[in-house]
Amino acid sequence: MTKILVADDEENITNAIAYALEREDYQVYKAYDGKEALDIIREEQPDILILDIMMPEYNGYDVCKNIENTSQMGIIMLTAKSTLVDKILGLELGADDYITKPFEMQELLARVRSLQRRINKNDDVSKELIDDNILEIDGIKVNVLERVAYVDNKQIDLKAREFDLLVFLMKNVKITFTRDIILDRVWDMDYYGGTRTVDIHIQRIRKQLGKYSSLIKTIPKVGYKMLEHME
Repeated sequence: MTKILVADDEENITNAIAYALEREDYQVYKAYDGKEALDIIREEQPDILILDIMMPEYNGYDVCKNIENTSQMGIIMLTAKSTLVDKILGLELGADDYITKPFEMQELLARVRSLQRRINKNDDVSKELIDDNILEIDGIKVNVLERVAYVDNKQIDLKAREFDLLVFLMKNVKITFTRDIILDRVWDMDYYGGTRTVDIHIQRIRKQLGKYSSLIKTIPKVGYKMLEHME
């Protein structure tokens, strides 16, 4: 059963979301501030987090920053702010999606189902790659099954979607992909965001790759591709 944490200091919103999710047969945990959310995350390791940005103790951004391992968690941010800056900040901190208040419950449930399909798809792919789950390019090494990545044998901190995107590029070296294709292959066709999301995640991956950042090559007016070796 998929475990979901709903964290929002507005009790009526938290309870309404929890009720809707429980009717869909999800196992639901509730938190009313950021500290309580982090405690539940560490103890229960939920599969999906639905986090309000404006919470006491720790806000949603702080919660994302303090999660020790987000590579296998899906994160949906709830926000009363609709500005691009707020949305980009959430994506940069590892959120997979965002939804602006007020929202229709069916829309939130649709996004949860989309995120769950992505998580399940990753699990299926990992099982298929048991005998071939190590990807290496120069000093970059990725264990697909364990969902960990290394640069020069030092583990790096990638969020869930960043990890998925890096694996996708490393499995398809020398192939140029448009941003739309990357969204379709990595985020799946139900993603509600725009192509700017791809650029943000590429920037974050490059920062983690350090001296190997140029292995991800920008193709002007097209998209991105992964090189076999440093140029």
